Amino acid sequence: MTQHDASDRAIVRLIPKAEARAIRHGYPWVYANELVTDRRTRGLPAGSIALLEDANRTPMGVVAVNPASKIICRMLDQNPEAVIDQAWFAAKISRALAHRARLYPDPFYRLIHAEVDGLPGVIIDRFGDIAVVQPNAAWADVLIAPLVAALQDVTGVTTVIMNGTGRTRTLEGLDERMDVLAGHAPTAPVAVPMNGAIYLADIMGGQKTGLFFDQRPNHAFAAGLSQGARVLDVFAHVGGFGLAALAQGAASVLAVDGSAPALDLAEQGAAAMGVAERFSTRKGDAFDVLTALAEEGAQFDVVICDPPAFAPGKAALEAGLRAYERVARLAAPLVAPDGYLALCSCSHAVDLTKFRNASARGIGRAGRRGQIIHTGSAGPDHPLMPHLAESGYLKAVFFRL
Repeated sequence: MTQHDASDRAIVRLIPKAEARAIRHGYPWVYANELVTDRRTRGLPAGSIALLEDANRTPMGVVAVNPASKIICRMLDQNPEAVIDQAWFAAKISRALAHRARLYPDPFYRLIHAEVDGLPGVIIDRFGDIAVVQPNAAWADVLIAPLVAALQDVTGVTTVIMNGTGRTRTLEGLDERMDVLAGHAPTAPVAVPMNGAIYLADIMGGQKTGLFFDQRPNHAFAAGLSQGARVLDVFAHVGGFGLAALAQGAASVLAVDGSAPALDLAEQGAAAMGVAERFSTRKGDAFDVLTALAEEGAQFDVVICDPPAFAPGKAALEAGLRAYERVARLAAPLVAPDGYLALCSCSHAVDLTKFRNASARGIGRAGRRGQIIHTGSAGPDHPLMPHLAESGYLKAVFFRL
């Protein structure tokens, strides 16, 4: 059986109690407890393409099946006759590219944002003529060749890197690996222009795809507050908020991170921008450094904290909220009177209200009072799926203290 022939596809079927209407209206996932999992279904190889039917045997569309995953089916196409081949990939990528090309003058952005762009579990970040693909679902591993061919054909990228690392692949039962699928791996960090700053992305050895494009509008908002300001950028990674602030005329930036390689890239970015003399770094655990800065009596006009996901899943929710509260409590005393504190969360499990409340509690426990002046989310190259709350993971809340 080939993936390309619709006539001899396996058929998988919803149980009568499953919410067929939600799937018809665009919900992209079927959980294992919503599907008839007989021996034949359980025997399908991970990444198989199948026809999904409702309990009355009415075709609902073409799905990718992974019996090893809690998300047993991902909807690929609501047309039951759809053929999942290079032309199909090209149509999805072309549609996604048209949106990004309208948003950004330079080809540096998230090109494919998984389910929302019609390629479930697939992330593609673009760095000029390099694309980094994260295939976080088994079907994308199986069909990586037509995906890469379509990607090169539509965008003209010459190098395609597969970054198959991270928690999501493990949940899908997939192995972790890095591969060069086309072209040649970059031998040096890639310069990325964004918000007037220059970032250096370590595509082969950095976090995720090497750079976080999602914070772009929040970097810009914080930078707008930072003219002539003393800025503290905590969990700075490669200098996201700090370098944007320098591009907008910040007087000084102190970047704090636990990773020496990330801070080194941030310093290289500041040098490339010609602002190295206004930029300094401090390596260490963020909580320890925040505590030490308070003991030193340090004050900043703008403080930004953009930590990693403290609550990657529901099980970690309470501990995550306590960690966000602690960040706010330690950061607030460092903000000069009438200065600004920006707090971010990229945890799927923490909704905006819970995050805002935890942040406000922390500010209150530090003896400060704040007004919320702005709430930000991921940029428009990270579109949201109305049916899928998980696609709206990033929150940034700006307080004036």
